[in-house]
Amino acid sequence: MCGRYVITSPAAAVRALFGYAEAPAFPPRYNVAPTQPIPMVRLEDGKRVFALARWGFIPAWVKDPKTFSLLVNARGETVLDKPSFRNAMRRRRCLIPADGFYEWGGGGGTKRPYFARPTSGGPIAFAGLRETWTGPNGEELDTAAIVTTRANRALAAIHDRMPVVIAPNAFDLWLDCAKVDALTAAALIAPAPEGSFECYEISPAVNRVANDDPRLIQSVPPAKPGQPEAAPASAAGAKRKKPDDQPTLF
Repeated sequence: MCGRYVITSPAAAVRALFGYAEAPAFPPRYNVAPTQPIPMVRLEDGKRVFALARWGFIPAWVKDPKTFSLLVNARGETVLDKPSFRNAMRRRRCLIPADGFYEWGGGGGTKRPYFARPTSGGPIAFAGLRETWTGPNGEELDTAAIVTTRANRALAAIHDRMPVVIAPNAFDLWLDCAKVDALTAAALIAPAPEGSFECYEISPAVNRVANDDPRLIQSVPPAKPGQPEAAPASAAGAKRKKPDDQPTLF
């Protein structure tokens, strides 16, 4: 899965890669967590548009979000059929800018945090699905999830899942739901090519959502046998955090 990620490229570099007209200014974020607002790119009238969404997908048919599990990831193997995601896969695909992501795993007992980033540098695009949830009083909330797939060989030793990365030459295939059907778009759901990501152990400081600075992505020596290990963070742990306790993206 992908329960935390980073977006640290300058806003101008993100805009240049994704080709949207808006010019939002946003600071680097080193610990983006579920329920926070995240940037996404969608297609409107044939043009790429920058927007914000809550990280935590809510299907349109949900009556009360408080009673619905937080969906931060969508398994690529089931997005065509799963009721929560199949309509969004057909009509509301999006791209989520990022520069890397965190995962917890490794051998031994307690899992340790690792940072995975593209070897060629960022920004990159995660495959995403979006949905606008409408409440009983007409209130609207834009939400999104990151599509995941099986990990490539380099990352499989840490965790068996990774985000789907969409190459720039395939952006329109993923975004254009009017011209590209869901089955065709689903062909893009695959592990990142071998050699395209590096992964290394980092400090357990990332476990605390409030920590958000460049030190989080610095490598640390691997834990030695018998050395105490810090408890891992998880999407579930982040879910229990109140939004007011978390930094915002902008």
